[in-house]
Amino acid sequence: MSLITRDTPRPIKFTTHINPYAYGSVMAEFGNTKVHITASVQESVPPFLKGKGQGWLTAEYAMLPSSTHTRCERERKGASGRTQEIQRLIGRSLRSIVDMSKLGERTIMLDCDVIVADGGTRTTSISGAYIALEMAVRRLLKEGLLKQNPIKDGLCAISIGINSKNEVIADLNYEEDSSCETDMNIVMTASGKFVEVQGTAEKEPFSMAHMNDLLTCAQSALKVVIKEQQATLANLK
Repeated sequence: MSLITRDTPRPIKFTTHINPYAYGSVMAEFGNTKVHITASVQESVPPFLKGKGQGWLTAEYAMLPSSTHTRCERERKGASGRTQEIQRLIGRSLRSIVDMSKLGERTIMLDCDVIVADGGTRTTSISGAYIALEMAVRRLLKEGLLKQNPIKDGLCAISIGINSKNEVIADLNYEEDSSCETDMNIVMTASGKFVEVQGTAEKEPFSMAHMNDLLTCAQSALKVVIKEQQATLANLK
């Protein structure tokens, strides 16, 4: 049995209204990780949804050149496999809490740009993108473009890992993540339902007991994230 030694996230900060042109915008910070997130609205949908009376939500993700210890190249020739996997995760996670039939034939695009990467960039992106989405929907409702709120639940995410000492820790920074023997990304709704569980054994396979410890740790940490999200949304002007 592993030992849960840290079941709370690093310091969390959500700074809203950072972009005057976006329908919703936030700087999401978990520890030293910082992600700039905007929500844009397009009055159209992809071809496969035209004429069906429902909307769409999608996401893009990128790491800025100086976000890591060594400069990463801009992906000018198209998104890498890792980038595609992360932005698909962000998009499908957010779609799980949105009723597309209430969105109308419009698309909400969430752009997540990593300014500083110190672990947990995809989970920070999801937790912050939910706030940007809430901001966008509130504006659409205020402008009369939406008749009903399409958001069914809150959404948050966290990274969890087991290190070489068999300790379970929440919200891994870069050093912790790179040395973990098992790491996992958990996406969960505010009501406590799991949206996605991504787990990988970097060395030895992990047991069911380890899985339960990881999920228990994630649930505890995500309660803190939800509280911070709700406080941020409650203080929106």
